[in-house]
Amino acid sequence: MQLSRLEKRHYGMGAALVLLMVVSATVLQDQELILPEIGALTAGTWIYQTDGWIHQPTKIFLAPSGTALIGFLINQLPLAYPVKVWLGLLLMLGLLWQLRSSLAPAFATGLLPIIINATHWSFMVAILLFTAILMVGVYAQGRYRTTRASAPLRVGHLGLFGGLVTVWVGLVWVAGVPQMAGIPPVLVVFFEVLQKPHYSRQMAVKQWVALTGAATLGVLVHVAVPTWWVATLIALPLVFLLLAGLRLKLPAAYAFPLLALVLPTGMFHLLPLSAGLAATFFLGSSLLDYRLRDWWAARQPLEESDS
Repeated sequence: MQLSRLEKRHYGMGAALVLLMVVSATVLQDQELILPEIGALTAGTWIYQTDGWIHQPTKIFLAPSGTALIGFLINQLPLAYPVKVWLGLLLMLGLLWQLRSSLAPAFATGLLPIIINATHWSFMVAILLFTAILMVGVYAQGRYRTTRASAPLRVGHLGLFGGLVTVWVGLVWVAGVPQMAGIPPVLVVFFEVLQKPHYSRQMAVKQWVALTGAATLGVLVHVAVPTWWVATLIALPLVFLLLAGLRLKLPAAYAFPLLALVLPTGMFHLLPLSAGLAATFFLGSSLLDYRLRDWWAARQPLEESDS
């Protein structure tokens, strides 16, 4: 995969920001300063410069910070873990609707404090600081001026997202593996997929391989290299090579190596399996939804001609 000089600079800047975050957490010995979705946000805003993500730079700060606060506060409530995930996601949907933002990584920043049981306000300070840096970086690059806004959020898409999340949370709870309720990168991709006009089986397979592969790389590298910043330095290029091999731009995949650093032990070893199963459920459901839409659209002219 050939990169232009500008792309190399963007990748370098993005990697430097992520490493700064991990090194800061290492020096301060505060795991709550490692924010996995900053990796995805950095890839989407500074490297890939996704139109819908950078069109309104202020929302790069507002949406993830708002959802993080929701997740942080919900984590303080005496509720079962799956209930926290479910309630948090519904409130986050409401916030994104109010902000008219389709910034999918905001779900991940909101789930993170629930997943890692964040209790110190240093977590919120880190979120505010790094999302502010990302916002300023997007303003500095200036490309946002030539982008198009993403399609407005639709009630039907939000309803389907909330409904399938509810089903998934219920399934993993009944199965006795509640720790699988929230896999942030998978939910980010699922939310983005629902907003696309088309979705193919080939794309679903590529995304499944990317998500499961990135989760596996994150775990294997962290097992082999326990030092946080060294593991990050090794894992991120491996995820880049994985995506390059698939010819896929998937910012959410860059969150997995960082997620592996902060997960509780019980969730860490299950991460590849959890990612694979969650991706199968959500991407498979998305594919079925698009097939049903195509089938319904194909029937309409027939019904109109019959009438």
